[in-house]
Amino acid sequence: MNTRTIVFRKTIFAAALLLLMGCSGTIPTAFQHNLNEKSTPWTHNRFDNAGDKFTFAIFSDLNGGEREKVFQVAVAQLSLLRPELILSVGDLIDGGTENRETLRQEWESFDVRASRAVAPVFKVGGNHDLTNLTMRDVWMERYGARYYHFIYKNVLFLALDSEDYSDERMQEIYEARAEYLELRDSMEPEQVKEMKYMKMPERATGEMGKEQSDFFLKVIAEHPNVDWTFLFMHKPVWLKGNDPEFATIESALSNRPYTLFNGHFHSYSHTIKNGRDYIMLGTTGGSQNAGNVMSFDHVTMVTVTKDGPTIGNLKLDGILDKTGHIPANGDSLCFQASRCKEE
Repeated sequence: MNTRTIVFRKTIFAAALLLLMGCSGTIPTAFQHNLNEKSTPWTHNRFDNAGDKFTFAIFSDLNGGEREKVFQVAVAQLSLLRPELILSVGDLIDGGTENRETLRQEWESFDVRASRAVAPVFKVGGNHDLTNLTMRDVWMERYGARYYHFIYKNVLFLALDSEDYSDERMQEIYEARAEYLELRDSMEPEQVKEMKYMKMPERATGEMGKEQSDFFLKVIAEHPNVDWTFLFMHKPVWLKGNDPEFATIESALSNRPYTLFNGHFHSYSHTIKNGRDYIMLGTTGGSQNAGNVMSFDHVTMVTVTKDGPTIGNLKLDGILDKTGHIPANGDSLCFQASRCKEE
């Protein structure tokens, strides 16, 4: 028997086995069993094991009044779930100061906790992280770019900066915010509504500058054949109907599939815009509104397949370790203010 005959017979055998197993892809050689019958006590042999499938996780606002130990619990839970990478949507530190030593300590605290995750953690800046020009400088000194992109398994990730103001406007917003924080507790609610900071549109929706939009337009143009595009930002610039720079990014993405995630409002919501999912995440340790049932601590798990992403949200009080408890001593914590009394 020559080599060609051996190869031919092996090929015929492999094809027959593939038909018998009902598989549409490669033979799952890792799966072995002792049954020869056509009927088996499982549904089918089409394992969900595509080589290009992967899962990533997202956590949302830590700050705006960080609640102790919640983020540590989330990191421990993510290490149980084992996503391949982890992204954020900003507000990673309390910030709001020009004191560099305070900022150093806050960033060190976050970095130490984030480093305990098995997967790499990708930072996105929020208003607490980029409150003023000093904080912008500190970010760039520690981490480099305030906005960036990367590709993983032919999927394009865009990390945007929603605090992308001119120097003058950033300083003006910072001063108005500082005044608001100093006086709000001593004023009547109607007086608070009239404060300068409360009337600034950037307070809710942020802003994107032309240099940033040009950067992402170039990135999008250079990667026309990616399978999917994900956008991550802190404030929902997409809700600011008159932001021309972000509108150009949406337009550049109009002929391809994409999904957008943002934070900032500490309340979960899902919107369909341009036929795409725009998802506003809740919290992963940030302050919560006890009157809002959609304000809860969670992590988001995204599994990317050739058919697109599947997105699931896991509340932290439902992710238990093998002992049946919330890891990192989280059993005593409150993860949803509307359901339990905060300490």
